[in-house]
Amino acid sequence: MPINGICDPKFEAVREAFAANFAQRGEPGASVAISIGGRPVVDLWGGYADIAQTRAWQRDTLVNFFSVSKALCAISACKLVERGLLDLDAPVAELWPEFAQAGKEAITPRQVLSHQAGLPAIAEPLPDGAALNWQTIIHALEKQTPWWTPGTAHGYHVNTFGFLVGEIVRRASGMSIGQFVREEIARPLGADFYIGVPAAEHHRIAEYCWPGTSPIELGDASDPLTTMRWNAYFNPPGFSGAHWVNRAQWREAEVPSTNGHGNARSVARLYSALAHGGAIDGVRILSESMLREATTEHSHGEDLVSQRPARFGIGFQLTQVERPLGPNPRAFGHFGAGGSLGFCDPDTGMAFGYVTNDMGPRWQNPRNRAPIGAVYSSI
Repeated sequence: MPINGICDPKFEAVREAFAANFAQRGEPGASVAISIGGRPVVDLWGGYADIAQTRAWQRDTLVNFFSVSKALCAISACKLVERGLLDLDAPVAELWPEFAQAGKEAITPRQVLSHQAGLPAIAEPLPDGAALNWQTIIHALEKQTPWWTPGTAHGYHVNTFGFLVGEIVRRASGMSIGQFVREEIARPLGADFYIGVPAAEHHRIAEYCWPGTSPIELGDASDPLTTMRWNAYFNPPGFSGAHWVNRAQWREAEVPSTNGHGNARSVARLYSALAHGGAIDGVRILSESMLREATTEHSHGEDLVSQRPARFGIGFQLTQVERPLGPNPRAFGHFGAGGSLGFCDPDTGMAFGYVTNDMGPRWQNPRNRAPIGAVYSSI
């Protein structure tokens, strides 16, 4: 499989690991980019941008990178904190009065951003396609009772995170989360990522190889946590993308937890700024103090939704033994379904972006671990 792009000779091991993804690990199409000290050293792409494998992946190909976009939501909220438009510890209801229902009066943005709000799922049955309608999800979340006492535990808000943070951003800034990301993060950085892709850019989007799914049994319907976990992923149907991912309606909508689109180069560009105190090439994304707070551990331990160990700061996933982001303790970023990943390591000044169009292993993915190992062996 031809691999295109640039690779500093010092990082030839990354090119080899990326090529091995196609030769040995079933990669259909992907891109990987790495910067060290703010300087791009790897920018590679290869494979196919369609399921039929007739269209080659190009330098500017975009792909759905799923939960990588949660970091964009978190950065948006943090920028509003810096501007004095959002208080992490004031009730969400001060900005969003309709949120103060069903025991949510005291929930704070900090709890939402660290997955402690108790709102990972919607109990009210919603129809297929409801995730494409912003107000439908927002109204359901307004009525939802927390699944646990907010602040007492954490659970990955798989699909609701982006709607909760996005509505907070909208109330505080007057902009939708997609508009805020575009105007306040992507455009200043010169980064090619979106939450809600304009129709004029759809020709650049790779088709996603989403596997067929078998019906999933709910299990013990009398167990609230079992019900919560099922609803977190499957209510409404297609909440995580599933049969919607390759449709124009999905690409254009703002489904902020899951339908971010971009390429590895732009993800690495973002994390290159974050690796260097929040700024690069004169563009400041976050202040150093805000970034320190955002990457301080807020949640740690068994996750009530994923049922795995997890560490979160304010929106960012923090490195952990069970799922390391390289060997150094200050690394942070965010994984996306299928293995897409953006992260940085402030100790080495390394920024990493990887995106793929295949739903590979979600927890431990050899396709992102191989180039991560290669870059650290090369530093």
